[in-house]
Amino acid sequence: MQVFLPPYSPNLNLIERLWKFLRQKLINPCFYRTKGAFRQVVLGFFDRLDEVGQQLASLFSLNFHLFQSQNTL
Repeated sequence: MQVFLPPYSPNLNLIERLWKFLRQKLINPCFYRTKGAFRQVVLGFFDRLDEVGQQLASLFSLNFHLFQSQNTL
């Protein structure tokens, strides 16, 4: 049996989870006047990934909901 996924499944893509976390923590709550300030904050985030390791580990878990197979005729 085949289960077709939608063409874009951000929950299945780990990098999308990382970008969502980055947006929630740094981008959405603040306005950055310059491109340089924004760049500095984003690069600083990647330098300090070990500080948010536990939060990221929970996002990267593979707890997917499995569906029961259905017979289709």
